[in-house]
Amino acid sequence: MKEPADLARELSQLLLARSWMLATAESCTGGMIAAACTDLAGSSAWFERGFVTYSNQAKIDSLGVDPALIARHGAVSDVVARAMAFGAVRHSRAQVGVAVTGVAGPSGGSADKPVGMVCFGFQVDGRLANETRNFQGERAAVRAATVQHALARLVELVAATPADHF
Repeated sequence: MKEPADLARELSQLLLARSWMLATAESCTGGMIAAACTDLAGSSAWFERGFVTYSNQAKIDSLGVDPALIARHGAVSDVVARAMAFGAVRHSRAQVGVAVTGVAGPSGGSADKPVGMVCFGFQVDGRLANETRNFQGERAAVRAATVQHALARLVELVAATPADHF
């Protein structure tokens, strides 16, 4: 498993080759994905901005998430993660967006949405994708696994778009 710093470096090369920018929309990680990206010197060439939208109202105000989606599906849902990724791109100058919303624990879980459940949303060159993962461990471990997975999937999704596509 690659470390977040290595994944951020790989992502940076992919984004730079395409002249793309990245925007993040984070709830349960509180900006940790953005921090992993901006730890890399020169990241301003490919990292556009990060939104930390921890509350439901922040998701609505900053990303334009429809409050009805949150009311119907809950903040921790594939639908909201997709809407967050879409909003991150829409409210920035980025072509790539990643969003995470989940239950990092130690409390807040339920039978339907247990501690460790994280929903991911991705938008790459206008295409939306989402997935849900369940991570084990304490709060710090869930958050670290979320950052690692988000960066790894971004690398896969961006790499799947040919650089000569533009």
